[in-house]
Amino acid sequence: MISEWLSAALARRNIHYGWVMVGVTFLTALISAGAVGAPGVFIVPLQNEFGWTTAEISSALSIRLVLFGVMAPFAAALLNRFGLRNVTLSALLTVATALVISLAMTKLWQLMVLWGLVVGVGTGMTALVLGATVSARWFAARRGLVVGILTASAATGQLVFLPLLASLTERMGWRVALGLMCGMLGVAALGVLLAMRDRPSDVGLRPFGDEGNEPLPAPPPNTAPIMAAALGALRDAAKTRVFWILFATFFICGASTNGLIQVHLIPMCLDFGIPQVQAAGLLAAMGVFDFVGTIGSGWLSDRYDNRYLLFWYYGLRGLSLLFLPFTNFSFYGLSLFAMFYGLDWIATVPPTVRLTAQRFGPERANLVFGWIFAGHQLGAATAAFGAGLSRTVLATYLPAFFAAGALCIVAALITLAISRLPKPVVA
Repeated sequence: MISEWLSAALARRNIHYGWVMVGVTFLTALISAGAVGAPGVFIVPLQNEFGWTTAEISSALSIRLVLFGVMAPFAAALLNRFGLRNVTLSALLTVATALVISLAMTKLWQLMVLWGLVVGVGTGMTALVLGATVSARWFAARRGLVVGILTASAATGQLVFLPLLASLTERMGWRVALGLMCGMLGVAALGVLLAMRDRPSDVGLRPFGDEGNEPLPAPPPNTAPIMAAALGALRDAAKTRVFWILFATFFICGASTNGLIQVHLIPMCLDFGIPQVQAAGLLAAMGVFDFVGTIGSGWLSDRYDNRYLLFWYYGLRGLSLLFLPFTNFSFYGLSLFAMFYGLDWIATVPPTVRLTAQRFGPERANLVFGWIFAGHQLGAATAAFGAGLSRTVLATYLPAFFAAGALCIVAALITLAISRLPKPVVA
């Protein structure tokens, strides 16, 4: 197979095949992120062509977001049962098929089923747990850096594809732009088919950084039912204090990022007289700084105590959110916020994944992290609703931003309650 030939060729140059896994997973996450964000570009064209309201279109996108989070622990069980390549390939083909069929849709229920249900399940089959699984299985060293790179690809995907899709939509129509997205999903699927393998032992290797002489034997085939594997991991993890600390802090992470800033920053800027294009540019700038900050966080998580990294990340994020209302929403104030907050946007992911792998082992790390990620999405949904309620009832978003800032300070403090391991389970 190509993977075996490539592994041998790279070994002669002292390059571990794990970095090929990082490359193909990065490509998959990059294009999947574009597919997740792409429907937002098509809202106005769909309104113009079919007469659907923003609320009706948004309801389909909401279904997708909920499934994206809820699927995470079950996606981890699927990866463990059927393998990385099989599940990732199935996920990409599921999303591509739904998007291809949607080129001919004419009814609102078709949008709900295709862009809501099917795309939600397809993207949720990998989500962040794919990167967590690759880092845990293929890397004994540089694990935090790998998680940082693969996590940052989500922001990069939106930065790369959304401006291009928006330009194509404006000039040639939404179907042409969606067709390009389908083609890119096909490219990612081909890369997965040719290069992705389940474990280092599949190409005769040990994990990167593992100095043993013989390949680690593959674990016995996982025949546990998907539901039982996911719920069993939750049952066992829920008996530990570290799980609930990581779940609570990731809940706050979602509430202070996706649910608050991603959903409500633009309308809040409009309340202060800032044009929508400028506000959207602010989010794009955050994405650029996020790419740098998340990879940097991965590098740091390999070298320093991850508990203290989380303490600083949540604490600094909380201070930035508390600072935002006092910027007077000036150009310089918002620019400073975008840089400071952007560097910290999802920097919490690498140390959270690394702590999960240390405490629960590489084979169950993705299952447990799937439940922790579900907490992230629950926090996002709570903040999205709560901030909207604040705007409706109090005519201002500011209480929601103050509350999120305070919660981040709480998250910073409770991370210190995670006990230090005398010797990590995984180096």
